Amino acid sequence: MSAAAFDVVVVGGGGSGLAAAAAAAGEGASVVVIEKAERLGGTTALSVGSITASGTALQRRAGVDDSPQAHFKDLDLFPRPEGATDNLALRRLYVENAADTVHWLSSLGIVFHGPSPEPPHTKPRLHLALPHSGAYIHALTRACRAGRVEIRLRAAARRLIEESGRVMAVQADTAAGPVTVRARKGVILASGDYSGGRDMLLEYAGKRFSAVSPLNAMNTGDGHVLARALGARVLNGGLMIAEMRFPVPARLNWVRRLPPGRLVGNAVRLAMARLPRALLRPVFAMSMTANLAPTLKLFEAGALLVNRDGLRFTDENAAPVFDLARQAGGRAWIVFDAAIAGRFERWPGFISTAPGIAYAYLSDYRRYRPDVFCSAPTLDALAQALEVPVAALEQSAGRLKSAPYFALGPLFGWMMTTDGGLAISERCEVLRADTPIPGLYAVGSAGQGGLLLPGHGQHLGWAFTSGRLCGRVVANRG
Repeated sequence: MSAAAFDVVVVGGGGSGLAAAAAAAGEGASVVVIEKAERLGGTTALSVGSITASGTALQRRAGVDDSPQAHFKDLDLFPRPEGATDNLALRRLYVENAADTVHWLSSLGIVFHGPSPEPPHTKPRLHLALPHSGAYIHALTRACRAGRVEIRLRAAARRLIEESGRVMAVQADTAAGPVTVRARKGVILASGDYSGGRDMLLEYAGKRFSAVSPLNAMNTGDGHVLARALGARVLNGGLMIAEMRFPVPARLNWVRRLPPGRLVGNAVRLAMARLPRALLRPVFAMSMTANLAPTLKLFEAGALLVNRDGLRFTDENAAPVFDLARQAGGRAWIVFDAAIAGRFERWPGFISTAPGIAYAYLSDYRRYRPDVFCSAPTLDALAQALEVPVAALEQSAGRLKSAPYFALGPLFGWMMTTDGGLAISERCEVLRADTPIPGLYAVGSAGQGGLLLPGHGQHLGWAFTSGRLCGRVVANRG
């Protein structure tokens, strides 16, 4: 079994892990990142790319008077999930450092658009990376390379090694065999959530969540498992987000293919500032129809969900994502008529959105997503186009009376994220009972520590903020 030694070992090469590695290297520490996937990025690379922060330079330039105190207070305006606790100390840590995180990321070459509003926030706080979320991984990877961070891909952490009561090494499996990587100052778990970890989903949330496919199948709760083996505990284990989404287009639209560097980001920001909104809207619509979930307001308006047998199978206004996961092929279609369609062609009847950035309507899906859009003059013709039984669809959709008829799909259920994180201190130390486990730290979703992150932009904000702060803490440990 081969061995190597570094000051800091980071488990996970997503946004929080790369932030931790770059920050630690910036303090002069020797750092290695262990990532089990074939490439860096994690869930951050799959995100919309927004960060929620208060007191930023972008806010000041826009004339927005905001503060971490107001941000802290506004988080109480979001509904609290039943049975959830909130770690107010970590909330304070987040809101008081998020602006510096945005400024730090900007210094690494990330260009932001914003701030944009998102109710119930009382101030515009959303900061969107340009040209897309790939900018985060691009800039942080460059910073890691500049700091001589060693990156080991296809290396899966399997065990934490304690010596004299302190975590001193990580054992990992690689294609070349098992390796042991020693950490002189600390191990940082940045391994994401457990949305792809069936055993943990069963344990914390039961069968209905475990049946839903994960957005990021690599998120199997590795860091949670490693830390729990040493006596760590998970807080808010039953909190998770599952939603319905269309499949990603076979070919990414040209917006997602833009190079993620500073020059392109600045060009996009300049275009957004100077070009008429009417010219830019089609560009945004491409992204909205490719990446985001359809609004549940379709079902409030009377749209139906049918499976590939043409049958309605759920109460669309309850929790349809769980029933969807049990259908043949795990897929379904949203079916509606002209009366409903007419309500989703203009504000406020959008089908998908990135808050404060853009909205996509039914006509946008017709134009940019012909692979998931279908219309027909009769239910019979719609059934034939969808290749579902005609009689079944006519029976299921009998209450729809206004021709023509429409379908969006196939639609799949996805486990987006889990909010159960390891209990940590304000220095991101993993806790055993109420005592830090020496040498072990956690950040991002792995180290969410009972912190509630409602709305858009909070998970990324916490990932980068906790990673940045923790990297510096561990690098400067005596």
